[in-house]
Amino acid sequence: MDNSTNLRLGIDVGGTNTDVVLVQGNKVLSGVKQITTEDPSDGIVAGVKAVLDEVNVAPSAITSVMLGTTHFTNAFVQRTHLEPVGVVRLSLPAARGLPPMVDWPKEAVQLVRGHVALIRGGNEYNGRAIAPLDEKAILEAARKFKACGLRSVAVTGIFSPITRAGEERAAEILRNEMNDVSLTLSSELGRVGLIERENAAIMNACLAGLAKTTLDSFERAFRDLGIHSPFFISQNDGTLMGVDQARKYPILTFSSGPTNSIRGASLLSGVADAMVIDIGGTTSDIGVLKNGFPRESALVADIGGIRTNFRMPDILALGLGGGSLVNDAADGITIGPRSVGYRLTSESMVFGGSQLTATDIAVAAGYAEVGESSLVSKLDKGLVEQGVTKIHQILENGIERMKTDETPVPLILVGGGSVLVDRPLKGVSEIFLPEHAGVANAVGASIAMIGSEVEKVMPLPEGGNEAVIRELEKEAIEKVIVAGGKPGTVEIADVEVVPLPLMSGREARIRIKAVGGLNI
Repeated sequence: MDNSTNLRLGIDVGGTNTDVVLVQGNKVLSGVKQITTEDPSDGIVAGVKAVLDEVNVAPSAITSVMLGTTHFTNAFVQRTHLEPVGVVRLSLPAARGLPPMVDWPKEAVQLVRGHVALIRGGNEYNGRAIAPLDEKAILEAARKFKACGLRSVAVTGIFSPITRAGEERAAEILRNEMNDVSLTLSSELGRVGLIERENAAIMNACLAGLAKTTLDSFERAFRDLGIHSPFFISQNDGTLMGVDQARKYPILTFSSGPTNSIRGASLLSGVADAMVIDIGGTTSDIGVLKNGFPRESALVADIGGIRTNFRMPDILALGLGGGSLVNDAADGITIGPRSVGYRLTSESMVFGGSQLTATDIAVAAGYAEVGESSLVSKLDKGLVEQGVTKIHQILENGIERMKTDETPVPLILVGGGSVLVDRPLKGVSEIFLPEHAGVANAVGASIAMIGSEVEKVMPLPEGGNEAVIRELEKEAIEKVIVAGGKPGTVEIADVEVVPLPLMSGREARIRIKAVGGLNI
């Protein structure tokens, strides 16, 4: 085949499966699913070899690699591979009553809380200093962190998104004293609210060690395969970041899997505005496409029992998947949220197991071809009909929760569990089930663009806000180019201006998002 132009690998490393696709332009040439291994790089290597062999492409012909992963999300939610963090809060004499990590689950505090330093500093809502920054106390905190063996520090100042000078000066002192410390500044991640923004910074900091080892492992895997092209990581807004950026901000990969599925669903179906349901082995993730990108959540996000306010896609996760357990109880049939997960091929009835799953119901109903249908042929027909009805009711309830009005919406089904759907769904105008739907997440990773955001609280001049917005747009575009975007391809994807009436002047929170093609 002609492999001289734009051959891209899209990879999605999930908790159960690792999906790999080879894409040329917008055409999927090959796609495979592999079981995710304990060392994720093993599953990546197996999947990449399979897709390259299928279409006889040499590793050296690959022009770029885009990878999405749930590795960091799963690590935080499951409380594994987290490192203790030094916490600096610039706030005194304010904010003593709510110390850092005050709302964290006990087991997370025990794992992550290293040493906490409350220090004079921070700002009022109008940018005025609460107190002069206590640089001596920051230096003392740095020495304490060093003595405790801490290698990662999160710095948060009150209202630091309005003025970042305090956090940046604290970072300079910490870096000078601790040398190779990993630093997370809350103003680079979250929004104005102190506790949620501080939580996001600490969460990011506790993943610093895992981010380095995981991404180093991925890079070695590609080198061993003979792939030396640029390598990018999916963010949770549907865009890409470089590996160095991902090492610094692993938290920005949270929910990148559902985001990739939404983006992939758009490409595979040719639909830019729709609802998307990605049905996996354990859950169904429902999101909304707006102009080809996922709708962003305006709510505080709860991750592993901890509230944060950094950007997240608007995703509703339902406990329904191909491996969801079916229970015929006295008060009616239930499906999920418990699931056999990756053990579907050994524990579900159609594969010779003893557990009745949603997949067994779909096969027994005659509309899914998975495993051996004769193994579920004797299931009670009434039970099967109840199960099919329940599956569709669960999805219909989720669709209703995600809609903003009563107008029927088009729906794109993706994911390996999409075989569970065989009937029209209430509130849906049309259902799309595109080719390669089972690997839509990897497809979404392969088509992602370099992206960047600029978000600031700024005063708006009396004559209008156009000049302020133009300056921030220039800053966002420059950030995309620095991150690997191709000059001339970068455009503004979204502009949001939110007035802040309680502040002293005509201040507003302004968010600019820019995206561009890869400079390769």
